[in-house]
Amino acid sequence: MMDLLRELLLAPLEFGFMQNALLVSVVAAAVCGLLSCWLVLMGWSLMGEAVAHSILPGIVLAYLFGVPMAVGAFVFGMLAVALIGGISTSSTVKHDTAIGVVFTSLFALGLVLISRTPSETHLQHILFGNVLGTSRTDLIQVLCLGALTAAVLLIKRRDFTLLAFDRTFAHTIGLSATGLSAVLLMLLALTTVTALQTLGIILVVAMLVIPGATAMLLTRTFGRMLIVASASAVLSALVGVYLSYWGDVATGGTIVLVQSAQFAMAYLFAPRKGVLGRLAHRRRRPVAHRLDQSAATIERIP
Repeated sequence: MMDLLRELLLAPLEFGFMQNALLVSVVAAAVCGLLSCWLVLMGWSLMGEAVAHSILPGIVLAYLFGVPMAVGAFVFGMLAVALIGGISTSSTVKHDTAIGVVFTSLFALGLVLISRTPSETHLQHILFGNVLGTSRTDLIQVLCLGALTAAVLLIKRRDFTLLAFDRTFAHTIGLSATGLSAVLLMLLALTTVTALQTLGIILVVAMLVIPGATAMLLTRTFGRMLIVASASAVLSALVGVYLSYWGDVATGGTIVLVQSAQFAMAYLFAPRKGVLGRLAHRRRRPVAHRLDQSAATIERIP
């Protein structure tokens, strides 16, 4: 049994591309897990989707002009944020409507551009990721961007957390809510670029939302939420890469499915917030109440 387990775990590591895939997936997942906590608390899940889809034309243009794809993706991610903010503040259009208009327009532009590019640009890889094709250059890029994003998130975590829970109080004590929001959106663009190679444009949205949602069901403090979300995302990356290798299926999709399975388990079985956990708690409360009443009655007996 141990020999079989050792074979399952070590055999994929004999290949360099699998080593790169595991490392890139773990780094991207850990960063997505951290950021997802703030996105979930602040109700910015749709903003994460908008940024992820809006970077497509930037990737295509970067390929055409021979610059790193991360540069084009980051520029168009920030462009999307600026357009959304500009439309929602300078008109009567609501914020979620502005998000829908901007990201669908930019995503459509990307599809048009990619239809006119040479065949070397693989639409499927851009949309769904190509983690098994990760090169050493891609690995270094992901490590640098991931380290930068994680460092800023952890250093400024108190300010970001205060912004998420009480924006008015944050402004009262001298913090710039607008500035913090801008930094957080910039980190969202960087995180999307970091996870692009692993999951692609479409699936990266899931890893920006599901780890935080899972952790919210399992924890009661924000510090623990950060730890659980990152651990859950990293576990999904490890298990997903191995399952995709042995099952010969899409890596990005497998990682997201593993994360979705974790969310489903937390949704059902979380002790305090899960569906079954709440039902069990409700059933125990009447029993405890009757016992308290019985004890009080006994105490009154002379």
